[in-house]
Amino acid sequence: MFTNNLNNLILNSDSYKTSHWVQYPAGSEYMSSYVEARSGDYDVVFFGLQAFIKEYLSMPVTMQDIDEAETVIQAHGLTFNRAGWELLVKRHGGYLPLRIEAVPEGSIVPVSNVVCQIVNTDPDFYWLPSYIETSLLRAIWYPSTVASVSRYCKSVIRQALEKSADNSDSLIFRLHDFGSRGASSHESVALGSLAHLVNFAGTDSMTALVAASRWYQMANNMPAFSIPAAEHSTMTAWGREGETAAYANMIEQFGGAGKTFSVVSDSYDLWNAIDNIWGDTLKDDIKNMGGTLVIRPDSGEPIKVVREALERLAVKFGTTINSKGYKILPDYVRIIQGDGISPQSLGRIVNAVMAAGFSADNITFGMGGGLLQQVNRDTMSWAMKASAISIDGNWTDIYKDPITSHAKRSKKGRLALIKDNNGQLRTVKADELGTVSNNLLRDVYVDGKLIVEDSLTTIRERAGW
Repeated sequence: MFTNNLNNLILNSDSYKTSHWVQYPAGSEYMSSYVEARSGDYDVVFFGLQAFIKEYLSMPVTMQDIDEAETVIQAHGLTFNRAGWELLVKRHGGYLPLRIEAVPEGSIVPVSNVVCQIVNTDPDFYWLPSYIETSLLRAIWYPSTVASVSRYCKSVIRQALEKSADNSDSLIFRLHDFGSRGASSHESVALGSLAHLVNFAGTDSMTALVAASRWYQMANNMPAFSIPAAEHSTMTAWGREGETAAYANMIEQFGGAGKTFSVVSDSYDLWNAIDNIWGDTLKDDIKNMGGTLVIRPDSGEPIKVVREALERLAVKFGTTINSKGYKILPDYVRIIQGDGISPQSLGRIVNAVMAAGFSADNITFGMGGGLLQQVNRDTMSWAMKASAISIDGNWTDIYKDPITSHAKRSKKGRLALIKDNNGQLRTVKADELGTVSNNLLRDVYVDGKLIVEDSLTTIRERAGW
């Protein structure tokens, strides 16, 4: 009978991996492989390895796992290395005899550099580093890509605030995670939304809060925040004729000194909502409530809609000129744009806002699919490749160099990451380090044990929080 155990590490791999242990040369003892983002538009923000180790490598492989895997793999039409897995249980208690070293999480690394390296510590398990490629690479590429995209967006918003706002104090709240419903799975939300929190402190993904506590020592600290907000159902439930009453109810329920709340305002006619409801009927209530109303458009061409919404709000509520010479709405009204946001559209919107004379301080962004789902392994061309093998006591460099695609050329040898004399990060061979090692790769996992454990707070500091 097949297993339904998704936590069986032996089955957390590609099918073709099951036959690789007999494909390596006789005398194979050690295999060293590395992970890198080969290319892309963003620097790498390395993140997620600790979560993978704690979730998947902290529990030993058992004889039951072996029995289950054998049944599935053989029925699947493949050969199964039962002797190898049994030896792992008998000799190592089911824990993987591997050494995984990596840059500290939160490190900013240019693409085409090693960020993680793995080698077996027992010569009988030369096949194991490659066997866990599937799960290890996936554990790294997805959260690291989300963190990298999020950091890029942060740099765009920071530049806009530095140019057009009195200060950038609110930066960490300027990009809110709206991606939970659009992600491919619950675990994707946990990893991706948490990766966003390396850079920002706003999310509507409560799963990320649990993940921060589970994997990154945030049990006693709240890593992110949100505000009360309306959705279309809570507005349209009042009927079109009750739109004003629906908005007034939001003020009554959530207004008050120091409070902020968001109201989606395009269920029918955004311009009527701004001009006649918010900007006329409810204007005095907004001005006197003591908090901040954040109006949310949710349709249309984002650049046009945001610019026109600001212009209409300026007519109704007035503006002042800040120290940078840009218009700013009163503190009690702002906009959040959460529809159609990507790293590219975000930059175009803030540029259009500033070109119209408005400070970027008037607007916050929400990002959903563009943050958590519109990324894949090719976004930054992530790969894990074997780069050195020890056969009969001799280490040899190995690599791929396809004549049909030099972009897929892999690195050679056992690797290290250093900061050179110009302050640039660079991948070198480990045997070039000399007697004084300045290797930025550090042991993270050795023979079943997590060697270092960082909090999200520490990781944020590394990433330039």
